Amino acid sequence: MPTPALLVLDAEPLPRLGRLTGRAHVEHTDAKGLAERLPHADVLLVWDFTSHAVRDAWPGEGPRPRWVHTASAGVDHLMCPELAASDTVVTNARGIFDQPIAEYVAALVLAMAKDLPRTLELQRERTWRHRESQKVAGGRAVVVGSGPIGRAIAGTLGALGITTALVGRTARAGVHGPEDLDRLLARADWVIAAAPLTEQTRGMFDARRFGVMQPSARFVNIGRGQLVVEDALAEALAKQWIAGAALDVFESEPLPADSPLWQVPGLIVSPHMSGDIVGWRDELGTQFVELYELWAAGEPLKNVVDKQRGYVPGH
Repeated sequence: MPTPALLVLDAEPLPRLGRLTGRAHVEHTDAKGLAERLPHADVLLVWDFTSHAVRDAWPGEGPRPRWVHTASAGVDHLMCPELAASDTVVTNARGIFDQPIAEYVAALVLAMAKDLPRTLELQRERTWRHRESQKVAGGRAVVVGSGPIGRAIAGTLGALGITTALVGRTARAGVHGPEDLDRLLARADWVIAAAPLTEQTRGMFDARRFGVMQPSARFVNIGRGQLVVEDALAEALAKQWIAGAALDVFESEPLPADSPLWQVPGLIVSPHMSGDIVGWRDELGTQFVELYELWAAGEPLKNVVDKQRGYVPGH
């Protein structure tokens, strides 16, 4: 049996694939070379998970890889109708980012409740100004997205004494369906967007949804930038429909220097870093190698994405 051809869509630093020496013929490409090399690959590792190159190159002529793995939780950057309709198996990096993102959300909740951004501003100004802060224990949160990341967020917020409701694609034990979302938003102190990007979730946080929330509510998005209508969020903050917000993901990334979002009062902007802890790339590489060993042995793969839904089912 010939050695399988593994094509890597590169990003720096490159993945460590030494364990696959002699077990895979590894080639590397950038976005420009992907279309030419794609027909010759048995496996595609999308290491550059910010690129849309797969979505652009996949509809071309010739054979396609039997398996595509993306080093990210979301798959919206690579999914296209031709890939969704194919026999190619798609897997993602489910499990790597859950707890780091949950900790980041908890940090944002505490930072907003305790007014830490203002404290740092006053320190830089050498201004002593006593204020009162908000108690988080006893509050209510809604986490939209009931997958592993959403569940990790709910557990971590629970440790802070926050009662958390999960909202998923369908209602089931411990998870509310979309029909409950507006009712839950109207009572929530914290609203966390952690859903995958699908046609059902795109733009779900719009002017109407921000209008449903309490004036004291705060909103956090660590899911996908396209879940939020950014102009509507900016207006909601400017008109004090909600008390504050934090965005780690944006419709356009990197966020342009001239974006008005940098200047919106009450908005914390961070550069898509909520899941990126020290050593995270090594964890992603190790996960892929373990999946490759399953694939090469003919064993069932983990983290298989439902290509129609856009996420790993079963949660």
